[in-house]
Amino acid sequence: MVERSVALERQMREAYLDYAMSVIVSRALPDVRDGLKPVQRRVLYAMYEQGMRSNTAYRKSARVVGDVIAKYHPHGDSPVYDALVRLAQPFSLRYPLVDGQGNFGSVDNDPPAAMRYTEARLAAIAEEMLADIDRQTVAFAENFDDSEREPVVLPARIPNLLVNGTAGIAVGMATNMPPHNLTEVCDAILFAIDRWRETPDGGEFDATLDELHQFIKGPDFPTQGIIRGTEGIRAAYATGRGRVIIEARAEIQDGEGRNQRPQIVVTELPYQVNKAALVEKMADLVRSKRLDGISEIRDESDRDGLRVVIELRRDAAAHIVLNNLFEHTAMRTSFSINALALVDGEPQVLPLRQIIHHFIRFRRDVVINRTRYELRRAQDRAHVLEGLRVALDNLDEVIEVIRNAESADAARITLIERYTLSQRQAQAILDMQLRRLAALERQAIMDELEELRERIAELEAILADPTRITSVVREEIEELKEKHGDERRTEIDENELGAVRREDLIPHNEVVVTISQRGYIKRVLASAYRRQHRGGRGVTGVTTREEDIVQHLLVCDTHDTLLFFTNRGRVTTLRCFDLPAEASRTARGIPVANLFQGSALAPNEQVTTVMAASDLSEHDYLVFATRKGIVKRTPLERFVKVRSTGKKAMNLLEGDDLVSVILAKEEDQVILVTEQGLAIRFETNALRSASATSGGVLGIRFGKRGTEDNVVGAVIADPEKYLFVVSARGYGKSTRMGTGQVVEVKDGRSKTDGYAVRNRGGMGIATFKVRSDSRAPTGLIVGIAAATRDEEIMLISRKGIVIRTTLDNVRPKGRDTSGVRVMNLDADDEVVAIAQFPEAEEQLPPPETKNGSAKKNGAKPKAKAGAKAKSSAKSRRNGKAKAAEAEAADEPTAELDDDEPATDIVEIVPDDDTDAELPEEDDAEEDED
Repeated sequence: MVERSVALERQMREAYLDYAMSVIVSRALPDVRDGLKPVQRRVLYAMYEQGMRSNTAYRKSARVVGDVIAKYHPHGDSPVYDALVRLAQPFSLRYPLVDGQGNFGSVDNDPPAAMRYTEARLAAIAEEMLADIDRQTVAFAENFDDSEREPVVLPARIPNLLVNGTAGIAVGMATNMPPHNLTEVCDAILFAIDRWRETPDGGEFDATLDELHQFIKGPDFPTQGIIRGTEGIRAAYATGRGRVIIEARAEIQDGEGRNQRPQIVVTELPYQVNKAALVEKMADLVRSKRLDGISEIRDESDRDGLRVVIELRRDAAAHIVLNNLFEHTAMRTSFSINALALVDGEPQVLPLRQIIHHFIRFRRDVVINRTRYELRRAQDRAHVLEGLRVALDNLDEVIEVIRNAESADAARITLIERYTLSQRQAQAILDMQLRRLAALERQAIMDELEELRERIAELEAILADPTRITSVVREEIEELKEKHGDERRTEIDENELGAVRREDLIPHNEVVVTISQRGYIKRVLASAYRRQHRGGRGVTGVTTREEDIVQHLLVCDTHDTLLFFTNRGRVTTLRCFDLPAEASRTARGIPVANLFQGSALAPNEQVTTVMAASDLSEHDYLVFATRKGIVKRTPLERFVKVRSTGKKAMNLLEGDDLVSVILAKEEDQVILVTEQGLAIRFETNALRSASATSGGVLGIRFGKRGTEDNVVGAVIADPEKYLFVVSARGYGKSTRMGTGQVVEVKDGRSKTDGYAVRNRGGMGIATFKVRSDSRAPTGLIVGIAAATRDEEIMLISRKGIVIRTTLDNVRPKGRDTSGVRVMNLDADDEVVAIAQFPEAEEQLPPPETKNGSAKKNGAKPKAKAGAKAKSSAKSRRNGKAKAAEAEAADEPTAELDDDEPATDIVEIVPDDDTDAELPEEDDAEEDED
C-alpha cells in the first residue's frame, strides 16, 4: 500500500468548508425564488407526488415522512416531521402550506402528537406553490442515489419568502425573515411589474423603496400584535437588516362580577412567544415582588382565541402595571431581521427591492418555460393532426394501402413515402380507430387542428414579446391576490417606542422617607402607618440599633425629586423611587452614603434637611436657616439642576449647622422657631437674594431667658394655616398663624392677628411654654410644621415608634402655653422627628361589626369601667378649651369634646393618659423685642 502525507491543516480547512457549504446550500438557507429550505421543498413535493391535494382525504403524516426520507432526504425522521409540523402551524406561518388534522402543537409550545397519529394534506395555497411543476417550468436533479428526480426549486406563484418568512442557522451565518401580508406583497409586485423594463441582464423595474413601502407597510405576523415604530422596518427593507419591536395587544378593562377589580386582558401576543411561559414568568415576577399590583393571572384561552386575564388590586395603577409587563416580560419583544437567502446558490443579504426583483424574474422564467412547453405540446399535437387530416383527405387510398400491406411496418413505410409523412404521423394513422372515420369525428379533428394553430400563434407571440410575458405574470398575481388575499393582522403604530423611563414603570404612591442619626435611609408606603387620635401610643415604625434614632421624616410621592441638604451646607439630589423600597415599616434601610455616588459624606457630615421639589415652578426661592439663627434666601433656579456629585448650598460659620431649608415666594413670610419655644416672623424680601456659595444674615437673636437656645426649624407663614410645634416628651400645640397685622376687636381694642410681623434679627415672642418641672416636663421643642386643620402629621420617637394623626385632633391654643399630649411615650423615649402629609386621605369605609353591619363614623365605642368618672372632668375642661381656641382664632368656635374622635380616625388605641394635659396658666403674650 502506497502511503502519502496530507497536511492536517489543509485537510481540516477543506473538509470544514465542504461541510459549511453543504449546510448552507442544502440544509439551512431558503432559496430566494420559492422561499423554501430543501427539507420543506421535499415535503411539499412528496405530498404532491402522493396526490395529497387540498380536496382529497387526509393521510398519515408518517407516510409523508417515510416517503421523503426514502426518496429525497437521507436524514433522520425528526427534522422531516418537524418541518412538516411547522408548515401546518397557523401560529408559525402566516399562510400555512400544509393542512393538518390532529395535534400539531400549540402557542404554549406543547409538542405535536407522534407522526403515526397526525394526518395531513396540502393546503389550497400550497397548490399554488406546485402549479405547473409538471410542465417543465423548473429544473429537476437526481436524488441522493440517482433513483429519483426532484425539483431544484418549486415554480411558486406565491412570493413565499416574503409572505411566510423563514428562519435558519447555517455555519457562520443565519437567516431570519418575518412574514408579510399577501395582499400588500401582491400590490407591491403589481406596482413593480407596471414599471418593468427589459434590460440585457433580464429586466429591471423603476420603483423606489418609498414607493414599495406604501404598499408593504411592514411585517404581518400570524399571532397579530402591534409593531412599534417604522424605523426598524425601513432599515430592514433598505439594507436587509433591521429590528422591529412587537407588543402584545392588551386592554385595560373595568372589573367584572362582585369584586369589580380592574383587569388587563391580553388578546394578542408577539410572534413566537410561548404563552404558557409568559404566564409563568408573570407569576414568578409577582411571587418575587418584582411586579406589584397583580392579584391573579388566568389563562382563559380556548378554541375561539387567545385571552389572558391579569386581575389587579383595587389600589394598583393599571397603566404602570402594564408598562412593567411590557418591560419585564415577553409581552414586548424585538424581531431581528436578517434577509439572507440563496441567489444562484450563493447566500446574499437582500433588501426588499431585490427580493421582489428576483421573484418577478423567476416568475417570468416560469412563464417562459411553461409557454415553451405548451408550444411544444401544441406543435406536436398539430403535427399529428396534420397527418390525420392527410389520411382523411385520402381515406380510400390509405385504407387500400393498409389492407394490401404485409405488415404494419410495411404499411407505415408506404404511407411515409406516398404522402410525405413523418414517423409519428404514419404511426398515428395506423393507430387511429375506425370510429374516427365518422363525419363528426372528422370535423372534430379539423376543428381541433384549427384551434391548435391559433394557440400556437398566440404562444409564439408571447415568447416573441417580453411585455406579453410580463402581462401573464401580472394576471397570475392578480388572480392569486383575489383568491388568497386577506386583511392585515398586525397593527403598525408609527410612533417610535422611545427609551423606557423608570418613572413609566413606577406608580405614584405616597411614601414616608426616614433617615436615622447613623445615616440609614428607607422609604415605606404611607398606608403602612394608621391614623390615630392624639395621645395614641403609635405603631412601631423603625427598627433601630442602640442609640440610633430617626432624625428626618418626609412624606412625598415616589416620583418626587428629593433635595438632600447636609449640616455642612452641601446639597445633592435623588429621585424618590431610587431609594430602597421596604416592605415593612420596621425595616432598617441602607446607609444614605451608598446612594450618593461621587458625593460621599465627610466624617462629620450628616443630612439635616430633606425636601421634595415636586413642583419647583410654583416657588421663587429657597430659604436657609442655621442652628445659630443665620438665614439666607437663594433663587431656586440655582438648585433645579444639581449634579449627582452635589454642590455648595451655603457657607457656614465655624460651629454652625444648617437645620432647615424651605421653599418660598417673593411675597412670603418666614417663621423661625427655637428649642426654647421662641418664634419670630419676618418678610422674605427682608433677606437679600444671595448666591449659593454665600453666607447669610441674622434671623433671630437668642438671650434674655438665660438658657442656651438653637433654631429647630423654619416654615412659611400662611394666615389660613396653624403653626404646630411638638416637644421631646410628646406635647404639641397648634396656633393660628394669622396675618401678623394689628386688627380691631370689640370695645375699640386692637390685637395682633396671630404672630406679629417683626424685623429680622429680633428676639422673637413665645410660642410654646417649655416646662422642666418634674411633675410634667415638656422637653425642648424638636419639630414644627405649618398645616391646615385637616392635614395629617406624623411623629416618630427615638425608639422608632410612629404615630399618624390629623391636626384637627390638636385644638388651637394661645401662644405661650404648653399644649396637650400628642403622643404617649415611655419614660426613656422622646420625639425626634415630625413630618406632614400634603392633605388628609379620603375617609376609609367604616369597619364591620361581628354581625356584618358597619359602624358609623364618629360613633363612640362602648365605655369601659371608670369612663363615667372621667367624663365629668373632661367636660369641665371643655369650657377652657373653647375659650383658648376662640382667643387663638379671634372668632367664635363650637364646643370641642375631647372624648369625641375625629371622623377620619381609622383606629383608636386607648390609653389611660390619652387626654392628659399640663396644668394651664393664663395665656400671656411675651414680646421679647
